[in-house]
Amino acid sequence: MAATISQNLLLVVPLAPLAGALIAGLAGQAVGRRGSHIATILGVLISFICSAIVLKAVAVDGARFNATVYEWMVIGGLKMEVGFLVDGLTAMMMCVVTFVSLMVHVYTIGYMEEDPGYQRFFSYISLFTFSMLMLVMSNNFLQLFFGWEAVGLVSYLLIGFWFKKPTAVFANMKAFLVNRVGDFGFILGIGLIVAFAGTLNYADAFAKGPELAKLGFPGMDWALITVICICLFIGAMGKSAQVPLHVWLPDSMEGPTPISALIHAATMVTAGIFMVARMSPLFELSDTALSFVLIIGSVTALFMGFLGIIQNDIKRVVAYSTLSQLGYMTVALGVSAYSVAVFHLMTHAFFKALLFLGAGSVIIGMHHDQDIRNMGGLRKHMPITWITSLLGSLALIGTPLFAGFYSKDSIIEAVHASHLPGAGFALFAVTAGVFVTAFYSFRMYFLVFHGEERFHHKPFPAEDDHAHDDHGEHGHAHTPHESPWVVTAPLLLLAVPSVVIGYMTIQPMLYGDFFKDAIFVDAAKHPAMAELAQEFHGAGAMALHALTTLPFWLALGGVVTAWLFYLKAPAIPAAFDRALKPLRTVLENKYYFDWFNENVLAAGSRLTGTALWKGGDQGLIDGVLINGSAHGVGRIAGMVRRVQTGHLYWYALVMLLGIFGFMTWRLWPFFGGLLR
Repeated sequence: MAATISQNLLLVVPLAPLAGALIAGLAGQAVGRRGSHIATILGVLISFICSAIVLKAVAVDGARFNATVYEWMVIGGLKMEVGFLVDGLTAMMMCVVTFVSLMVHVYTIGYMEEDPGYQRFFSYISLFTFSMLMLVMSNNFLQLFFGWEAVGLVSYLLIGFWFKKPTAVFANMKAFLVNRVGDFGFILGIGLIVAFAGTLNYADAFAKGPELAKLGFPGMDWALITVICICLFIGAMGKSAQVPLHVWLPDSMEGPTPISALIHAATMVTAGIFMVARMSPLFELSDTALSFVLIIGSVTALFMGFLGIIQNDIKRVVAYSTLSQLGYMTVALGVSAYSVAVFHLMTHAFFKALLFLGAGSVIIGMHHDQDIRNMGGLRKHMPITWITSLLGSLALIGTPLFAGFYSKDSIIEAVHASHLPGAGFALFAVTAGVFVTAFYSFRMYFLVFHGEERFHHKPFPAEDDHAHDDHGEHGHAHTPHESPWVVTAPLLLLAVPSVVIGYMTIQPMLYGDFFKDAIFVDAAKHPAMAELAQEFHGAGAMALHALTTLPFWLALGGVVTAWLFYLKAPAIPAAFDRALKPLRTVLENKYYFDWFNENVLAAGSRLTGTALWKGGDQGLIDGVLINGSAHGVGRIAGMVRRVQTGHLYWYALVMLLGIFGFMTWRLWPFFGGLLR
């Protein structure tokens, strides 16, 4: 019999960060800056320790938990409740969320040191941690949706944290609106499950999956399960920034760097990946939905990587890298390699958080100049930031033995083994993406840390050179410096799992029983994971074999090309830039997604809104129903008023005429007979 987990222990995990958020948010002025960061860091630390205890119980003792914690209401047979489901998938996510959040909390002490919204920021990031934990620990769709919307709300608050900055306000509104599009599909999917399965509980819904697979969507010849899965995935497209609902994530870099690491690299954007993996018993019933997932992920992985090549803002390079890697995870979901997708989710969380925090350290050292063209030679000025950023970049491009290698190569192999429609294009996309990822990653690395020092006479003006930036400084020439220990310590701690976590966990997570009761795969229909298991002979052998494979040489080619273009022969990329000007224009305009949204969708919405306002609201409702009825009553009253004269002889005349009319009406049959 499997061991159990204490419900009280599980309650501490989300409630400890919530308590820290309330202290910093409601009593921030009373406890001060020091009290705020102590309360929030302590809350997240407690949560991480409890999560680690839960992970040990799950992985070593086989413990599981699935029960209701609080019953909110019952409507008919539909139960609305708060409950926890803890298995391998949940325990892994709990540890990733709390560890990365803890590192970000510590890092924030240094990064936001001079910001007037210090306490507010700590309150927000702790509140986000609570929301994300409620999402991943849920055992029902109601709680899942609560966590889903809560992380969206906190993301909105954090992206627009500097609310006096117009670009930040625009970015958080853009993120809010785009995510509402995805959330509309998500709630439709949940609604269909409730309507046809009659439950909000995961286990009950999954048990009725085969019955749902036999049903058609009312009024259509579509399979109901396909519609449900695609609607759920549309929610994931918004939260995990898949094409075409990806446009919010690059602009979200307007928020402070710590939240870029916490929300837009490690946790929130992976909520969609987690959700689809959790829904694997449903997705396995629809090959159509899986192919849809596969194609969307492939397009995102390849084409968002291209955009990273032309970015000059250090945070935006890492942001487009995040988009591309989310595409890789989605591709893995599409070929039913759910365990590989969440494995890449885990490894990516560590090295991408490292890269974002490393970028923030560079920004601090560069006095908040984010243009990589104004950097160069930072290696000797910022040695800790340099070495940790190098380790993060090596993990990102899939260097053998590093964390990213094991998860990214497993995705490529899983796609190669798949026979779903779209798998051919997906294989090309994820393979070509290896070169693209290596090229833009090391373009940034070489421009920032190597080559000539360009910060003494900046060739490009920073965005804030002519105005105060968010930290109250002017752009100016300066000598960079290493960041304080509260910034560099999280970098060192994140660098360790970025290097070793893949080697340590690939066997139990992909080929062991770590996810045995969390993820379901129909091996007969989707044999990708079974084929990978036959070819796996250990983490060391996998790394050694990789030296002979195409992805390794493509990654190496990307690094060498970046070195040649940006350190040895910068005239080459300049020549390409001139020769491929139309292509660069397309990339600079981000494939015109924003233009289309603003000039077609938004303009169409404005026209539709104006038509409904003028014709529907003003014309029909105000003009006909409200004002029209009032005018009608007025006209009738005007006519009636004419007979209300107040003269007695007039009333007597009307009475006599009435009596005469009545008598005449009664005698009409008699006169009619005489006339005949």
